Amino acid sequence: MALTESTMLPLGAPMPSFTLTDVVSDKEISSNDFSDQPVLVVFICNHCPYVIHIADTLASQAAEYAKQGIAVVAISSNDVSEYPADAPNKMKEEAVKRNYGFPYLYDASQDVAKNFSAACTPDFFLFNKEHQLFYRGRFDETRPTRIRSGVYESEQKPTGKELTEAIEALVQSAEAPEPQYPSLGCNIKWKSENA
Repeated sequence: MALTESTMLPLGAPMPSFTLTDVVSDKEISSNDFSDQPVLVVFICNHCPYVIHIADTLASQAAEYAKQGIAVVAISSNDVSEYPADAPNKMKEEAVKRNYGFPYLYDASQDVAKNFSAACTPDFFLFNKEHQLFYRGRFDETRPTRIRSGVYESEQKPTGKELTEAIEALVQSAEAPEPQYPSLGCNIKWKSENA
């Protein structure tokens, strides 16, 4: 695992278009499905300790975001030939286990991750209803602590404070919060041709 920061795209950047399959419903989900609606796009995966650290809190808070009119979509772009724990059938199990109330999409080609300049898991991109980037970066300041290879412990409970504050600002038509800090997590597991 290479610890990686998000790329911090310029605010105001347009949301890249995408059409991917939700591993739970088997339905195609398109960026066009969210016309005139704010959208939170989150790049996650199953095995990353930084995602595991926030997963349950993200699931519960995403339900609250939805009540405020924010569409939430999660995408996994990892190379499943090298990381089978992130395969679509395992993604479906994870979505059910974590009670994800949002689509969990599989980006097999990794084109969507590249178009978003996604770099790590988790990586957050919040777009306003015109689908211009309003917030990018971290969920909050908490991180899991590495105990030994492959073993992490969460001493601090994730709050989602920074993302939630950004969503509240967006809903209230306020200015985007500043400063915005990069997310930090596992690098996206690129296929050799995409690395």
